[in-house]
Amino acid sequence: MKNNSGFKYVGKRPLRPDGVEKVTGKALYGADVNLPSTIYGKILRSPHAHARILSIDTDKAIKLPGVHAIVTSNDLAKKTDQIYKDLEGTLSSLRYLSNNVLAEDKVLYAGHAVAAVAANSPYVALEALSLITVEYEVLTAVTDVQSSMSHDAPLLHDNPTTGSPRHKKFENTNVVGHCEFSRGDVEIGLSKAEVVVETEYKTNTVHQGYIEPQSATALWSRDDRQLKIWCSNQGHFSVRHEVSAILDIPVSQIKVIPMEIGGGFGGKITAHIEPIAALLSRKTGRPVKISLDRSEVLQCTGPTSGGLVKAKIGASKDGKITAATCDIYLEAGAYPGSFIENGCNTAFAPYDISNFNISGYDIVTNKPKTGAYRAPGTPNSALAVETAIDEISRKLNIDPVDLRLKNAAQKGTRKADGTIYPDIGMVQTAQSVLDHPHYLQPKPKPSNKSMKVGRGIAFGYSGNINGASTVIANVVPDGTISLIIGSVDIGGTRISIAQQFAEVLGINPEIVHVTVADTDSIGYTSASVGSSASHKSGWAAYLCALDIKNQLETRISTIWDVSKATVVFENGNATSTSGPEQDISFKELSSMLEDTGGPITGRGNVTAAGSAGSFSANIVDLEVDIETGKVNVIKYTAFQDAGKAIHPSYVEGQIQGGTVQGIGWALHEEYVFDNQGKMTNASLLDYRMPTAWDVPMIDAQIVESYNPGHPYGARGVGEASIVPPLPAISNAINDAIDCRIPILPMSPTNIYKFIPNSDH
Repeated sequence: MKNNSGFKYVGKRPLRPDGVEKVTGKALYGADVNLPSTIYGKILRSPHAHARILSIDTDKAIKLPGVHAIVTSNDLAKKTDQIYKDLEGTLSSLRYLSNNVLAEDKVLYAGHAVAAVAANSPYVALEALSLITVEYEVLTAVTDVQSSMSHDAPLLHDNPTTGSPRHKKFENTNVVGHCEFSRGDVEIGLSKAEVVVETEYKTNTVHQGYIEPQSATALWSRDDRQLKIWCSNQGHFSVRHEVSAILDIPVSQIKVIPMEIGGGFGGKITAHIEPIAALLSRKTGRPVKISLDRSEVLQCTGPTSGGLVKAKIGASKDGKITAATCDIYLEAGAYPGSFIENGCNTAFAPYDISNFNISGYDIVTNKPKTGAYRAPGTPNSALAVETAIDEISRKLNIDPVDLRLKNAAQKGTRKADGTIYPDIGMVQTAQSVLDHPHYLQPKPKPSNKSMKVGRGIAFGYSGNINGASTVIANVVPDGTISLIIGSVDIGGTRISIAQQFAEVLGINPEIVHVTVADTDSIGYTSASVGSSASHKSGWAAYLCALDIKNQLETRISTIWDVSKATVVFENGNATSTSGPEQDISFKELSSMLEDTGGPITGRGNVTAAGSAGSFSANIVDLEVDIETGKVNVIKYTAFQDAGKAIHPSYVEGQIQGGTVQGIGWALHEEYVFDNQGKMTNASLLDYRMPTAWDVPMIDAQIVESYNPGHPYGARGVGEASIVPPLPAISNAINDAIDCRIPILPMSPTNIYKFIPNSDH
């Protein structure tokens, strides 16, 4: 382990090796796979949000010229309610997993897959879909947590299977899961408080908004001994595992080849279409390609949870938090499994609170099964908590950052789940905010008379999943390294992993050529999720480089006929302290290996741990038009603790990207449903993601609080950036118009409803 300075390549900004291919269009994504004799799959989806499937008639469709095969849930092996554990540790029902791919007896959201066709062209496949007749018994739909929790709500599942037993009080309801964390005595703590603040917010469903729609191509070998899948996904080993479970075939018969990925943000973990493509390929003996359109992506993949969040926080006169509660009601969508545990565990993560109670409720609704989205569950709980803390600072007339510093979590603080923080960067992050010019400057002037200006502060946190990683390296005779990794590159991780490898040997990372290998060509590597890829695979690359270094020193000792103890390989050069001065460069040595003992291959395997997560903070200045409710974001500074920024440019990119997504979530984005439960804004013309016109330049400030649990002090940085924007913008709007907006998004329509003294 090294200290936080003195690195040769770590912390620098080398060129991204895949950059030119991506900006010139040469990089291959899922939709770019075109195998000989490929046929095309299309999926028939339910027009109803909640209905029983009475019958499916495919007779006319299969007779259409050009149609090769049709599949329904009858082509899937019937699944039981046994618990299925995915490779990231999430528990589900195997039957739910299968039924989400192709509905069996009920459809549970508009867009739920019912059947699929493979044909000579996508157009013939679409025509065939129109010839399939499905008879439904339409049922009442519920599309938000409030209506789903009501006593007269229709039940989506009679006897839901969940990862943990439900409390009896939730039987015969759509509340399918509950978790709780508590410590101390909340009532005693609140009785000691000088001020008590309560907040409550309704949040709507939002999508991750990745640019690339899902696409997958599957090909069964003629003897059925191997299934190959080409796809864009954040974890190809996870795809292999999921397809194996759904199709009931061994993982050894499945090879998943990862393509480049055009964004994911947690939304490309689940295998939505890969099992269907595989079924169609098995029936036809041909490669089958399925590519979703944007409407399918929005309606039928896994958006993040909407819901309801409440917080109650008490503090003494000097600003010390005496007690706090947080209740988190999250939509799971069609099947159990929202991220309530994560939302609960991180609700008060930035703070040291002696008395608290946190409860999470997992609620099924007639929407697509929800998925992960950057720190899933945490932005929801942070919205309630950080706005309550802002109110406390106002009532006690204490600077909002000073208030947070007084209650800041530090090394030794116990999190909600009972784990104890090692070295963390909450205090350093808060101090960076206090010292920044943006915080010290006065608020800007309004642009016209109808505008009111506000400033908001908020903090956030996200942990790191970490997990297993494998890295292999080959020394190439021309003096380069072939580095083979199992982590899908979703944010520049090729170069950050290469930097961590190169640092050990002291060689330029630009001569380390990185390949993301398929599931047959590299050892198991967990998915690129949970702020983990650069952290865990960089660690594995570090170990791999140590292996290479050891082998190089052994080989040099043989070539020079000296004791290995006298050989030192560093800074890309080998020397020996034995006898006359000797040295040899890495490039020269590489050219000699085949004649002096053979090739050198190194490996690194790690199940990474030791990352305590990342803290973040925002300062935002904005103006609200009191005549229309429109918000203009004027100035934005985002802080995040990276531990050690391996490649600062990509850390800044993660901070800026997560912040912009948070701005979209806070101000613009939402799923809109009609009274039948169908999404009415399922296109990017109507689903309002922010554009360059909606956001200022995000000033990304990297805080480096060294993490001793990593070879280079790094922390995962992919998620914490999306947590503070929701409450920071809420706090800024409140500062501008002296009114809390209890609904997200804080769109002009929603703001105008609550503007004081308006005529609505």
